[in-house]
Amino acid sequence: MFDIKEELKKLPEKPGIYIMKNTNDEIIYIGKAINLKNRVRQYFQSSRNLMAKIQKMVTHISYFEYIVTDSELEALILECNLIKQHRPKYNTMLKDDKHYPYIKVTINEAFPRVLFTRDMRKDKAKYFGPYTNGGAVKETIDLIENIWKIRTCNRNLPKDIGKQRPCLNYHIGQCLAPCQGYINMEEYQKMIDEILNFLGGKFDDVVKELERKMAEFSMNLEFEKAAEIRDQINSVKSIAQKQRAINSSMEDQDIIAFARAFDEALVQVFFVRNGKLIGREQFRMNGVEEMSRSEVMTTFVKQFYSGTPFIPKEIILQEEVEDEGLISEWLTRKREQKVYIKTPVKGEKSKLVELAAKNASLSLEQFGEKLKREEQRTKGAVKEVEECLGLNNINRIEAYDISNTGGFQSVGSMIVYEEGKPKRSDYRKFKIKWVKGPNDYASLEEVLTRRFNHAIKEAQELNEKGLEKEYGKFTKLPDIIMMDGGKGQVGIALKVLSNIGLNIPVCGMVKDDNHRTRALYYNEQEILIDKRTEAFKLVERIQDEVHRFAIEYHKKLRSKTQVQSILDEINGIGPSRRKALISHFKSVEKIREATIEELENVESMNKKSAEAVYNFFH
Repeated sequence: MFDIKEELKKLPEKPGIYIMKNTNDEIIYIGKAINLKNRVRQYFQSSRNLMAKIQKMVTHISYFEYIVTDSELEALILECNLIKQHRPKYNTMLKDDKHYPYIKVTINEAFPRVLFTRDMRKDKAKYFGPYTNGGAVKETIDLIENIWKIRTCNRNLPKDIGKQRPCLNYHIGQCLAPCQGYINMEEYQKMIDEILNFLGGKFDDVVKELERKMAEFSMNLEFEKAAEIRDQINSVKSIAQKQRAINSSMEDQDIIAFARAFDEALVQVFFVRNGKLIGREQFRMNGVEEMSRSEVMTTFVKQFYSGTPFIPKEIILQEEVEDEGLISEWLTRKREQKVYIKTPVKGEKSKLVELAAKNASLSLEQFGEKLKREEQRTKGAVKEVEECLGLNNINRIEAYDISNTGGFQSVGSMIVYEEGKPKRSDYRKFKIKWVKGPNDYASLEEVLTRRFNHAIKEAQELNEKGLEKEYGKFTKLPDIIMMDGGKGQVGIALKVLSNIGLNIPVCGMVKDDNHRTRALYYNEQEILIDKRTEAFKLVERIQDEVHRFAIEYHKKLRSKTQVQSILDEINGIGPSRRKALISHFKSVEKIREATIEELENVESMNKKSAEAVYNFFH
């Protein structure tokens, strides 16, 4: 038994992070402290003036853990990483987890390529960005490839020069074929230098070079080539015009401001690269009602820069942040160059902050009502369900259904909703293994038994590895289970939970004679829900979704079986060749359209078996 009063006495007077957990072993809050003993004790002092949200959080703390660090900076880094990983319920969270696109030039290769990526690594390549529009990035890369005719393949050059024939791009004039030695390394590097200048914003140099080439083609009466260069010049100028120059220092900057109303804040970030505004992005934060403006900005900066790989030289803020020196040191370490955090009160930078703040206010006005409706549709609906059932603290909902055709290819589906929204990464599919024939109750019992046995097994394995704080595919347990059905389905779920030793509320989603959601079955009684409420609409969505997910998986398995039965009719095609054909072509139609040569190239196929397949379809 964890005695909070006794454990508080054992806390060290050292920097570190603390982790608050509830009775379900879920992490509900993560914080950092320069002195763990003083900081954690504050949560449990009745005289402490805590925010209402934190007061509520304290009532759910079953126990706490802590990790001692060598410095406050290490505590800050660990706090940011763990919050991002676990997304605790009572931490103020950044709602939009974006992964920005970059343009990557592989200057670490002998013959570099220009690539689209969302993953910035320390691999000696050169990255440009981040950009806020993936489509514009791809358009820019297409333009580069059209102008400079660089390679797009992943051949190992110069090692593989001359080993394979040139690809289609060479034959259509889109590549100068360094793979054949048709262009040497020095000439190719000149093109890469021009590309780096172009991506670095030195458009004038690129335009001058293109104009020189256009004049040369015109002098030689090669007017089609000259016209092609003219179009490229226009494209370069168009991109140059889209990037508005906002300062003369040519520095990389992020300008951050926010507006807030009630419990929501909308943060606006302007991205300035090489002195030019390349885009803007907005982010939502919730749980900010009782926070000071400085606390809101601090929380955003810590969460945003723990998730983005690019750190600019200057971060210009509307509000001062807490621990400014510490955060600057952390970001400097990430960037490997000095990072400056500034809160200007006058001058050019102050005007940029005002512009970002104005945009944030306009966006909040525009989306404020939409945000409120979405909140009511999701979290508000869950609250209504809690009131209908007499329960509290429902966050994770799991729903189950069975689908089969006369007992053929029976499958089970498990879907998950968190905070009233589907969490598709946690959906699971089960192919029924133990039950023969059309027995939905037995199939449900199998699915639930397997699901919760998986949870117990994974938890044990993680504990043995010392990873008890981590989650596996099934470790996270629901706050309530919703069965597609009534008394019978609920009874099966309660039986399984009792056998395993788990205590989780279970209710059934009951349908009327027209197969429409009618009521919830809970504690051996039907509870009618007003069809006009958000609670009813949420239950209806969950019931439709779990049914859809089960049918979709069932159809997929039936389709595979039908594919296999067709291939079974071909002489000389056994299980291994059938599997190889399906894996290679993906569908019967593709197999039907394949030539004998294409069929013969499939693993385990020979000329005789390829002819047998071809003749069968023709």
